[in-house]
Amino acid sequence: MDKKLGFGCMRLPLLDKDDQTSFDKETLNKLVDTFIERGFTYFDTAYVYHGYLSEKVMREALVKRHHRDSFALATKLPMRDVKTVADQETVFNEQLENCGVEYFDYYLLHNIGVISYKKACELDSFSFGINKKKEGKIKSFGMSFHDSPELLDEILTAHPELDFVQLQINYIDWENPSIQSRRCYEIARKHNQPIIVMEPCKGGSLALVPEKAEIIMKEYDPKASIPSWAIRFAASQEGVSMVLSGMNTLEQVLDNTSSMADFKPLNAEEYKIINQVSEIINENTAIPCTICRYCEKGCPKKIPIPDYFALYNSTKRAMTDGFSSQFVYYLNLAANHGKASDCIDCKQCEQACPQHLKITEHLKDVSATFDVTPQFPARKEK
Repeated sequence: MDKKLGFGCMRLPLLDKDDQTSFDKETLNKLVDTFIERGFTYFDTAYVYHGYLSEKVMREALVKRHHRDSFALATKLPMRDVKTVADQETVFNEQLENCGVEYFDYYLLHNIGVISYKKACELDSFSFGINKKKEGKIKSFGMSFHDSPELLDEILTAHPELDFVQLQINYIDWENPSIQSRRCYEIARKHNQPIIVMEPCKGGSLALVPEKAEIIMKEYDPKASIPSWAIRFAASQEGVSMVLSGMNTLEQVLDNTSSMADFKPLNAEEYKIINQVSEIINENTAIPCTICRYCEKGCPKKIPIPDYFALYNSTKRAMTDGFSSQFVYYLNLAANHGKASDCIDCKQCEQACPQHLKITEHLKDVSATFDVTPQFPARKEK
């Protein structure tokens, strides 16, 4: 992996934005060709992306049109779809067929968190990946992770055989109390794990920042695009080997490849600007919680109130539609804590809140956003 920019295949160009399977194949071919022509090689797809069709469309746009040695392909074992040990072999073979390849350069256990880690242990999924590596069908084996640094530490301690870990890292989540990008990053570094970054622009929300923040960025470097700051922030962290960006326009491909063609880490002044921008973005929050955590100490339902508020704020700041990674973090937190809907309106939290927030009312908003059945796309049968 010479260049640090990878092509994420979760947000491919569409003819109809409401139909995740209406691929604009002509545009996709152009994006893939341009990406490779500019010297970039890494493509990251998954079994479940785009209504279970991302792997197949990348076979047509990438694998069939470019020599196998000219690109690296990553995909993932869908932990939510495998139910038995045998399912893993079935799905893996289907993925090889979907992608039209004989091996994967990178293969990940998808979306490991408290619930999926338990399943991965029950199905011995880590051994499955290592065995596929021994068979030569995987070159590097890792996992994508959406949960707490404590769980990440537990997993990496138990499974030093992993070759890398994929983490959500961006400057607005760096100190987010729920996502904890920085602490997860530090855990991965402690275990000497190479890091692949996902969501560097947080689903596109960091491509559009408040005008006040944009002015600061443009005054420092008029030529640098707003998204390039986010990509470079992620790529500047020591130990990061790859930064994924979901690109669906030629403009995005040209911009990202230009800013990463001759990558230079952020300097001290640029880090200061990033901190200023983060403060400006965080000023525009739906719930002005300061994360003091006084509210949750006496909660009879053990609701992690500040964490839920942080996720809710992130959702409200997002500029994109569709499934949000905040939902994943919410589900993982709710697995061991009370849900927002569990609130019994006792108002102990409000009595403890130094900001005098109407916490029980805000929890209703959180519940309306997160305590719903996630709209996962249905698997299309062959």
